[in-house]
Amino acid sequence: QVQLVESGGGFVQPGGSLRLSCAASGSIYLQYNRMGWYRQAPGKQRELVAVISSGGTTNYADSVKGRFTNSRDNAKNTVYLQMNSLKPEDTAVYLCNLNQASSARDYWGQGTQVTVSS
Repeated sequence: QVQLVESGGGFVQPGGSLRLSCAASGSIYLQYNRMGWYRQAPGKQRELVAVISSGGTTNYADSVKGRFTNSRDNAKNTVYLQMNSLKPEDTAVYLCNLNQASSARDYWGQGTQVTVSS
């Protein structure tokens, strides 16, 4: 079955770093599609954090610009979100999303928890 699996979340202190991974399987190839990272914290709206297009163009929310970097490894069919200088307000469940251009269908991962606290 088509599946997106996130990993790499955890507990870090402010100023620390994490690298999130989103691996695709089931005949879904990230390199052909737009991939976004979303985050959702309790009591807050879901936020689009970062995007990487099929062409490799990246965009970031103002709240993470300069601290987060989105990248892709086509051979591994995996996208990464490198998160540096983490702040408590970055605490959220992070979810990867793939918008399949050929079908206009969205696929979602289960999410990985990121907690930034001292």
